[in-house]
Amino acid sequence: MDDVQIAKALVPVSAEETRRREERVRARFWRTAKRAASAIPFMDEVVAAYYCAMDQGTPPRARGILIGALAYFVLPTDFIPDFLVAFGFTDDLAVLTAAITAIRPHIKEHHREAARKALAD
Repeated sequence: MDDVQIAKALVPVSAEETRRREERVRARFWRTAKRAASAIPFMDEVVAAYYCAMDQGTPPRARGILIGALAYFVLPTDFIPDFLVAFGFTDDLAVLTAAITAIRPHIKEHHREAARKALAD
C-alpha cells in the first residue's frame, strides 16, 4: 500500500463523516479485532488507539485520524480485502501504523491499561 492510499484513509473529513465513521468503528471494532489478532503484532496498541479515539478528551484532530484509520480497519472490503488469508490485513497494518505513529503522544497510559484489560478478558 502506498503513501497516497494511506493518506486517503487518514485525511480529515467533515464532522458528520467523522460521526458516521465513529459509529461504524463502535459497531465493528471488536469483531474485526478478534479476526485480526493473530495477523497484527501490535494489537495492544490498536486497542489502545481505539480507546483513545473514543475518549472525548482526546484532541479532535487526533480522534479524527484514529477514527479514520479504525474505520478503514473495520471495513472488510478495503484496498486488500480482509478475507484474503495472510494478506488481508497488510493494508490495515500500514494505515494503523501511520495513524498510531502520528498521534502516539495522545495515547495515554489509561488507554493502554484499558487495552490490556480488554485483551486479557
